[in-house]
Amino acid sequence: MKSKILIIIALTFVLASCYSTKETIVKIKTDYGDMSFRLYNQTPQHRDNFIKLAKNHTFDSLLFHRVIKDFMIQGGDINSKHAKPGVMLGNGDLGYTVPAEFDSTLFHGKGALAAARLGDQQNPKKASSATQFYIAQGKSFSDDQLDMMERGMKRKFPIKAREIYKTLGGTPHLDGSYTVFGQLIEGMNVLDSISKVKVDPNDRPLKDLHIKSVQIVKEYRYKHK
Repeated sequence: MKSKILIIIALTFVLASCYSTKETIVKIKTDYGDMSFRLYNQTPQHRDNFIKLAKNHTFDSLLFHRVIKDFMIQGGDINSKHAKPGVMLGNGDLGYTVPAEFDSTLFHGKGALAAARLGDQQNPKKASSATQFYIAQGKSFSDDQLDMMERGMKRKFPIKAREIYKTLGGTPHLDGSYTVFGQLIEGMNVLDSISKVKVDPNDRPLKDLHIKSVQIVKEYRYKHK
């Protein structure tokens, strides 16, 4: 019996040494301060694409080109880097998409980092933009409001998501339609400050609001020794 126990302990040690479960933390530096996010391992294609773009400095000096208070802030349009004031933005990309990675445990609570995309008619598989992303701000909802959404969406919100939507808030109507691949863990005040800026009729901030850089603070790695 003791030998079997020792074998099990040894096997557990070997398996643990083969895999790393470290998380990825990224920092988005803006004119209003820094926001740090945890990237989800459940969405590896989105995680790895975001890391690649950050390392290539693709996001540096782009704008948050769309801001809607109590909803979300959006950035990543590659055409926004040298865009003239008042020009409508939102179509700039890198010519490829990232396949949708929906996970029922990942939802649009306040501070959710998610991928923008073309609409369903042009994009029935809901594939994500390579570069454009948004950060959910949203608002809080009552049980009755969430019940009504569930009926309309024909889906149930997980218990954890429901509690977040009732307290911190978010944008629950986007669940299951856009890939959530990260969560804000530091800098919620920055998100709230950005959401209050004055915008033009196309929701572009009247004063350019820059993504100074996206930095990899801590990177997830899959290792097999």
